[in-house]
Amino acid sequence: MRNVLSIVAVIAALSAAGAAAAQDPSANAGGASRKNAGFTPDPITVNVYSGGGIDASDTLGGSCVGMIAGAPDYEFTYTAGSFPLSFQVRSQGDTSLIINGPDGRWYCDDDTNGLNPELTWGRPGSGSYDIWVGAVGDAASATLYITETP
Repeated sequence: MRNVLSIVAVIAALSAAGAAAAQDPSANAGGASRKNAGFTPDPITVNVYSGGGIDASDTLGGSCVGMIAGAPDYEFTYTAGSFPLSFQVRSQGDTSLIINGPDGRWYCDDDTNGLNPELTWGRPGSGSYDIWVGAVGDAASATLYITETP
């Protein structure tokens, strides 16, 4: 019985260590804003630095790629209206875009516009969009654009 409890303790410790290394939407973001539909100025621009110590493909899989930080780079809290909502990244480096949406789902993009990612919601939900800008290769300065203009 003692061996079984020891194995369970080791598994629990390893699971906790893995969870601590993953991206955390509840962590304080590098920046944040709250806007209602029809916001001005449009676009909102945010300077960020891509990258981090977490490989998104290991923790999220699917189309999620790039190295990201544990905490979001930016948190955008939005009250939706009848406008689409788009998040775009422009950089001289190769970047990816990872968003934990208000529905709790993960959305990822890489290379929609050359090496620049973009995610668009035609009918966005209200709530918080936790945003990571990943580095695919070397980390680089980047600009995040948030717009309701297609």
